[in-house]
Amino acid sequence: MPLGLKRYQQEGDDHFITFSCHNRNPYLNTPASRDIFLDSLERARAHYHFELLGYVVMPEHVHLLISEPPGVPLSKALQALKISVSRRLTRRPFWQPRYYDFNVFTHNKRVEKLKYMHRNPATRGLVARPEDWPWSTYRHYLLNEPTPAMITQA
Repeated sequence: MPLGLKRYQQEGDDHFITFSCHNRNPYLNTPASRDIFLDSLERARAHYHFELLGYVVMPEHVHLLISEPPGVPLSKALQALKISVSRRLTRRPFWQPRYYDFNVFTHNKRVEKLKYMHRNPATRGLVARPEDWPWSTYRHYLLNEPTPAMITQA
């Protein structure tokens, strides 16, 4: 772990997670690769029993808002997710080795992180409006549409 990095886990908090493709390469730049990521995310959610509150899959990184899985470290669930994706897609190495983790323990901070992740595709110029990016939970919250990975309402 890098010097000075302190993770606060097993606290019962939700976590805003960010991780990137190796060297921030756009390995998730196709609809098929983003769909594979979401399928792997749902498999990890179901296996590790964490709550998924939100996500956005960008071409070179991912943001998740999730709970801690019961009985196992969050890092183990994220490692399994990243391994699943990298086995199904061919780039090597696929992911940067670490992830950014921000504890979220208030409703207002949860809403702030959801807004940030949902606006990300429009801010980056990938779409005109957040609802035009199908690889996020924005349309779930806006229109109550189902998502490939089961969402627990925030």
